[in-house]
Amino acid sequence: MEYTQLGRTGLKVSRLVLGTMNFGPQTDEPTSHGILDAALDAGLNFVDTANVYGWGENKGRTEEIIGSWFAQGDGRRDKTVLATKVYGNMGPDGEAWPNHDKLSAVNIRRAVDASLKRLRTDYIDVYQFHHIDRATPFDEVWQAIDVLIRQGKILYAGSSNFPGYKIAQANEIAARRGAVGLVSEQCLYNLFERRAEMEVIPAAQEYGLGVIPWSPLHGGLLGGVLKKETEGKRRTEGRAAATLADPAARAKLQAYEDLLDKHGLQPGETALAWLLTRPGVTGPIVGPRTQEQLAGALRALELELSEEVLAGLDEIFPAPGPSPEAFAW
Repeated sequence: MEYTQLGRTGLKVSRLVLGTMNFGPQTDEPTSHGILDAALDAGLNFVDTANVYGWGENKGRTEEIIGSWFAQGDGRRDKTVLATKVYGNMGPDGEAWPNHDKLSAVNIRRAVDASLKRLRTDYIDVYQFHHIDRATPFDEVWQAIDVLIRQGKILYAGSSNFPGYKIAQANEIAARRGAVGLVSEQCLYNLFERRAEMEVIPAAQEYGLGVIPWSPLHGGLLGGVLKKETEGKRRTEGRAAATLADPAARAKLQAYEDLLDKHGLQPGETALAWLLTRPGVTGPIVGPRTQEQLAGALRALELELSEEVLAGLDEIFPAPGPSPEAFAW
């Protein structure tokens, strides 16, 4: 396993991040524990979750599954860099109570204690803001985070789904307070969706944040969806189905699969390996439902893409260009 620093911090994390959103809704607890064990055995030490995972009336279930895995002992918690998130409403009995969501000081305090209880740990390595909160000033956010750091409940703060200007604003205000500020940004980024290259990733690099791409296969579309569809192995739904209904998008995916077939490459592994070549990227989040899917993701770490393949990928999925040149002279 290859490790890198998380942004400007001294924290060493694996180049792949184990996403756990499927734990509970799609993957039962014993299978989830098997995946966590296999990941740790492979040296993958960075585990990402969120307080809302489990969804609906089962919000928090994913953190509970991770907590019961930690409770098995054998150094599991000490070997793991644990990241979770705060923002979504966690009101009692599934109701959307006021002050049980977003980034107010009162909700951050409540949410972190609830996550620690579910996760059966006394600290969280990276506590991430799942979304921007337009109503709460960053001075209030950082006041709450400063208290949690002093209490030893969290070590670092990160963001998710932040635009570039909010990354800058958050860290400038943190700097004025003498605080570390954000150390990571978790954003939607893959071959099909490269808009993060315009402002989010440059802002992250400027402020020393590690970039953690989510949905690296764009909902499975970059995992060989057309071939699987032909073979009857996959039924698309939701956003993926809507994308496949677009002839232009479908043509891009066909060109992508044809290019990789020509070079004897597997689509899912290639999409992950491409992200590992991108400037500023710490590691993409992989969300396996089975140990077999985890093994496929791990193979991406050993894959070196040729200049010909990289050029072909850029031709099929062109970069948006830097800001402001992408939309101005």
